[in-house]
Amino acid sequence: MADPVLRVALPAPVWGLFDYLPPEGVGAERLQPGTRVWVPFGRGRRCGLVVALAESSALPGDRLKRALRLLDSGPLFTDRHLAFLRWAAAYYHHPLGELLFSALPPRLRRGARPVDHRNLAVCLEVSEGAVEKELARSPRQRALVDWLRARGGCVPLAALKAAPPGAAQALKRLEEKGWVARREPPIPEPSPRPPPYELTSQQAEAVEKVLAKPGYHAWLLEGITGSGKTEVYLQLAARTLAAGRSVLWLVPEIGLTPQLVERVGRRLGVVPALLHSGRSETERERDWHRARTGRARLVIGTRSAVLAPLPELGLVVVDEEHDASYKQQEGIRYSARDLALVRAHRAGCPVVLGSATPSLETLKNVREGRYGRLRLTRRVGGGRLPAMRLLDLRGQRLEGGLSPPLLARMRKVLEAGRQVMVFLNRRGYAPVLTCHGCGWLSECPRCDAYQTWHRASGRLICHHCGSERPAPDACPRCGAAGLRPLGQGTERLEQVLRARFPDHPLVRIDRDTTRRRGSLDRLLEAARAGEAALLVGTQMLAKGHHFPGVDLVALVDVDGGLFSADFRAAERTAQLIVQVAGRAGRGAHPGEMILQTRFPDHPLLQTLVRQGYDAFAEAALEERRLAELPPYSHQALLRAAARTMERAEIFLQAAVAALPPETAGVSVWGPVPAPMPRRAGRHRAQVLLQAAARGRLQRLLQAWVPELAALPEARGVRWSLDVDPLDLY
Repeated sequence: MADPVLRVALPAPVWGLFDYLPPEGVGAERLQPGTRVWVPFGRGRRCGLVVALAESSALPGDRLKRALRLLDSGPLFTDRHLAFLRWAAAYYHHPLGELLFSALPPRLRRGARPVDHRNLAVCLEVSEGAVEKELARSPRQRALVDWLRARGGCVPLAALKAAPPGAAQALKRLEEKGWVARREPPIPEPSPRPPPYELTSQQAEAVEKVLAKPGYHAWLLEGITGSGKTEVYLQLAARTLAAGRSVLWLVPEIGLTPQLVERVGRRLGVVPALLHSGRSETERERDWHRARTGRARLVIGTRSAVLAPLPELGLVVVDEEHDASYKQQEGIRYSARDLALVRAHRAGCPVVLGSATPSLETLKNVREGRYGRLRLTRRVGGGRLPAMRLLDLRGQRLEGGLSPPLLARMRKVLEAGRQVMVFLNRRGYAPVLTCHGCGWLSECPRCDAYQTWHRASGRLICHHCGSERPAPDACPRCGAAGLRPLGQGTERLEQVLRARFPDHPLVRIDRDTTRRRGSLDRLLEAARAGEAALLVGTQMLAKGHHFPGVDLVALVDVDGGLFSADFRAAERTAQLIVQVAGRAGRGAHPGEMILQTRFPDHPLLQTLVRQGYDAFAEAALEERRLAELPPYSHQALLRAAARTMERAEIFLQAAVAALPPETAGVSVWGPVPAPMPRRAGRHRAQVLLQAAARGRLQRLLQAWVPELAALPEARGVRWSLDVDPLDLY
């Protein structure tokens, strides 16, 4: 019988699969899709993933190479999960091998042996009384058997340290007799605890509506901040786990996972698998295997967790579904929110998208009846939404970006023993360092941007490419001393506030203060416990956190998003304002939000303050419809980066010329330089494609994208395709 042909995907930027013969001595029964193989590739060797088995190959038999060895005893992906990943690769028009390997833990991508993820226990294999006579003459064996029985008959291996003396030798003898065995204990049944409060009528109605519709259905859970969306997720998760099915729970930021994991684990009586980049490779892989094998029925993770294999998926939750963090901006540019919807549809289970500020895409789907809508309009415990107030900065003398009226209001709140949060989505001391003598600016040598001055480290750092250098003591151009900062970041705010309010403890939460492992948890706990009266931070501080002591939230600079060329800027600004405001007034005291602006009459600000997010979203949707912009159209962005702008544009011109003849219904704009033409030392240009019908755009991309790599003009150019882009930058 002839050997089957292995169709293997490799982590390389190439379309198609590679054919190999099986490794020597490996039987056909061990060759399954979803297993890894070590194969020769070019002049080296690579780890590949078997995607399919074929009876023959298009290559002549003498050209087929043989795989070197099989790396797994069984498949890592089921056929169903492989089909989902293949669909994702096809939709985003990305090489299949790269997407499949991005769904594996890092060690497995490199061909490493899987970590031992088994939670082995020593378990009795005989019933009580069956071996009592034989144990009478073996006191140490008898003591170990009695010790095991007293603990339910199954004890983790690590717990044997507390066993009676001589347990190691006794265990060996009992194993030889077959009376005990080392095996994975049965998966414990979830033991959920009751909620800490009685559900509101709106929460109970939301839970029952989701459960009343079997099979796939998408729901928008639109709840104001503090309305108890998490409790609705918990109720649904508890019912799903009780039915023996799995739950996938996505969150946008690593910073939200520690407090969520603790709360969820305690309430549901399970140990969730935790998948995010803040954990070590071994920790992530062990939990990935627990999820894959069904030993962890609850998976909590950030964006990449949507690619993890889960058997018997019964519920998908996407918390803060509007958050741009769900969109991958490098490599495979997928949307975890959108893939979560596809996973739920394929699994035939409900998916709940939660947000206080839903994305316009989601609201359009609600309008058209594709998603159901569940609304939570009241805060749990009777708290009220904070009052929003615009503070006109025109004519004000600022101190580190803070106006006198804001500082006065902060002092009053602090003296009342309450907390104040100051939000600025810009870390560092100042965005720019300048010389007042000659006008020198701290430009990044690799980007069309400025390097931010980080005063504490004494360095200039570009937040786009990461390049850094020591901050000069004198102007590099004219030699003048006394360089001045322009603008402010969180580091400067911290300095000003510590000087203004020395008697009130302060914590700053941004990427610079949370680099060390565990530092974010410690700072958040200090904020929640009221140990810090002043909280200063970026978006890390604004999402999903519960700070019951915060009475006042100040947004230092709201104007940056009001006049952007990006058509999504208004939506993002509105969402940010509402999300930040939601941190105030979550306790017994009424909250307040102050927005500093030089444009208090701007329509976006007036609409939000007077009518709320719903009114803004309705107006924004109508504007998008009239302008034929997403979500009323569908886009794909072809980006190119090269050492010169000319080379990038030549490639894009060739790419446009290579478009299929049938482009009716698809608009093509470009090539044009990117909004930031130079980044990380490379010049960038782009072409935007847009169509009213998603299917028409997809058919064009399917015929076009695989041909781009073969263009002679592609040499020396890094190019990528972004389907459904959120960022045209």
